[in-house]
Amino acid sequence: MKISQVKSILDQITTMGFKLPDGGMVPAHFHVTEMGHVSKNFIDCGGTVRLENAVSFQLWHSDDVAHRLQPDKLRNIIEQFQNTFGTEDWEVDIEYQGATIERYGLAFDGVNFLLTTKQTDCLAKDHCGIPEAKPRTRRSNLTVKSACTPGGNCC
Repeated sequence: MKISQVKSILDQITTMGFKLPDGGMVPAHFHVTEMGHVSKNFIDCGGTVRLENAVSFQLWHSDDVAHRLQPDKLRNIIEQFQNTFGTEDWEVDIEYQGATIERYGLAFDGVNFLLTTKQTDCLAKDHCGIPEAKPRTRRSNLTVKSACTPGGNCC
């Protein structure tokens, strides 16, 4: 989800929640402790130089159970961040404390923001010898024409 989409959603809702991939919720008394521009310059295994940019929100909670961040306040934080750093409409990454700092993508289900899992992938499969995935077909959907017929003495 891009930062413009987050802002648009915040304009339409009165309360917000963040749902974890396991279905649990980030406690309602969470804070957005930081927002950052994350830039990743790298070279993939095929030798292509790449640049990725994202906006990172760090969610955190403590014993301050009376705290509730409202959508308009989060929108103001985003505006302040954009005015300070002049970011483009980049994807949003979420950092949240699990067993370690975990990174998630972001989606919205009409009620809650969803922290979505991220996966690694080879960006240069054509250079690494990774074969393309073959389409899977159910045997029951195959139409096999056989030269053998009952009584044809071929079986």
